[in-house]
Amino acid sequence: MEVPDRIRLTGIQVTARHGVYEEEKVTPQLFIIDVTCSLRPRPDEDDLATTVDYSDLAKSISRVARTGSVDLIETLAERVSGTVLANQRIAEVEVTVHKPQAPLAVPFADVSVTITRRNPS
Repeated sequence: MEVPDRIRLTGIQVTARHGVYEEEKVTPQLFIIDVTCSLRPRPDEDDLATTVDYSDLAKSISRVARTGSVDLIETLAERVSGTVLANQRIAEVEVTVHKPQAPLAVPFADVSVTITRRNPS
């Protein structure tokens, strides 16, 4: 089985209002998003039209992450995966959402959730 081409975007920084607690819905905090996209096969051409424009992809991810408010970073990861998989050139995506300013009662470096989703077609 051939390993698919991948595009990886790491460290997309978004300031948004996601979280369970009321103060998280009022005060924006930093979220960091990583995505790894497995691509469908493409022609061997040096043409942007044959692949995924990672600049457009990053803008779409940022936009969806800043829109609205959700309680769970799992839900945010689902929203991001749906946005990514709207591009039919992407076969599968792994999304990690980091919440480095999560309100925890103990010192910590990071909290994150990772999901993997496939395009149905």
